[in-house]
Order: sequence, then structure tokens, then C-alpha cells
Amino acid sequence: MALWTLFGLRQGSATTRWPAPGGDDGQADVLGMPRYHPERCGDGCSACADACPTGAIVADAAGGLEVDYSRCIACQLCVEACPDGAMTASGDWAFGVRRREDLRWAESGDPPASPAPTAGYRRSLHIRHVDAGSCNGCESELQALNNPIYNLHRLGIFFTPSPRFADLLLVTGPVTNAMIEPLKAAYEAMPEPRWVMATGTCAVSGALTGGGYAAQQGLGDILPVDVWLPGCPPNPAAIIEALLMFLDRMPQRVRGGQYGE
Repeated sequence: MALWTLFGLRQGSATTRWPAPGGDDGQADVLGMPRYHPERCGDGCSACADACPTGAIVADAAGGLEVDYSRCIACQLCVEACPDGAMTASGDWAFGVRRREDLRWAESGDPPASPAPTAGYRRSLHIRHVDAGSCNGCESELQALNNPIYNLHRLGIFFTPSPRFADLLLVTGPVTNAMIEPLKAAYEAMPEPRWVMATGTCAVSGALTGGGYAAQQGLGDILPVDVWLPGCPPNPAAIIEALLMFLDRMPQRVRGGQYGE
């Protein structure tokens, strides 16, 4: 018997039970999106907005702040710059939503719920991934989905090399101009019903690189998007949770830019 086989048998299963109760999602002590506490804001203070490199925080005409997590890369610069604790570090990582509007902070935090785009869909899910100009950060996290810890296949979710066998088109990157037509061709090759997931802040809004001479501001103006998942990059657990939310097997945690446990 090979030594690696013996070692594996002695170690036992490495796959987490998560998302079943009692499982480890692997994200303990990992920083997520900063939490916004508007009641702590000093009058006329825009230190966090001035520090934000992607325009996720913008000072409005009334002297308040507009916070848009669809542009957030979780760099924590706003947390470091804020003198009043209005932006605080958190472990909020599961930011997958069905409507992009849910990523914009709202006072109520509870806009109308969106119906699952896959209502009644009970088959295994096959995904075609297209890199539309990513830095490969998101790709590193996608690769981790099939490692022994997360083992995506156990959830009935698979990656396929051909769009002709795919149910979901998962797109990373801000969509460079050179990738617009190949991306549309991949989408058109998919059978109906077909869905699209923007994965990573670049695909959601363009982030730092979007809107320049060579790239779009994310996927929204090119294809109809059913799931939005910001993050730079979103971690493997966030990707899995967004996929299960898309399949209506887990609840959406974020509404009106506010995170619920």
C-alpha cells in the first residue's frame, strides 16, 4: 500500500460537514466586509469616503454617506481611516444576493424579498466558468471548491468545460473589451433555462479596473445577472453559500446592505 494511501486512511475524511449544522465553514477570524454604523458618524466627516479606493463609500449632498458593498473590496482602509468607529471590521463574508440593490446600504435593511430565480429547480447544478479579465484571485478561490475540505461535488454542484452542458454561467473579472463577444457566445451556447452569476467585486461593479479604456464596469450591462457576489476575492464558503442561495437551499443573509446572521 502506498504511504499516501495509508496516511489518508489514518487521517480520515477531511471534508467539512458545513453547511450542515456543526460544520466548520473555514472562515473563523477571516475579515469580511466592514460594517457601517451611521449613528456613530461625526457631522460632515468623510474620512472613510476619502480613503475608499473604489468609490464604495461616497459622501452625499446632505453630509451623510452612501455605502455600496457591490464596489467593496474589503481592503479595511475605511476602518483604519474612520475616527468615530462608524466603519468597523467584521467577519461578514456571505454577501451573495439576488438583486444588486440589496448590496446598497438602506436605513430599513429590509427591502422586499426577491423570489428564487430557480424556483422548482431540483437537479444537480452544472457551472461554466468564464474568466473575463480577472487577476486570478477569484480563480484561486474557485479551485479550492474542489479540494477535500469543501468538496463541492457532495452538494450536487459541478463545473463543466462546455457551456452546452451548463445551467449557470459564473463570470469573474470586470469584463475586458476583448472578452465581451466570447462571453456572449458562451451564454448563447447554454441551453434554456440558463442563469448568470457575477463573482467577485470586479464582475459585480468593475472595482478598481472597471470603466477604463480596456474594461467594462462589471457584468450588469452585458448579460442578465441572477446572483451578485462581491468580494476581492470571495472566499470558497461565500461562493458555496451564494450557489446554495441561488438554488433556494440557503437563505440570503444581506438585505439593504445589512448583514443578518
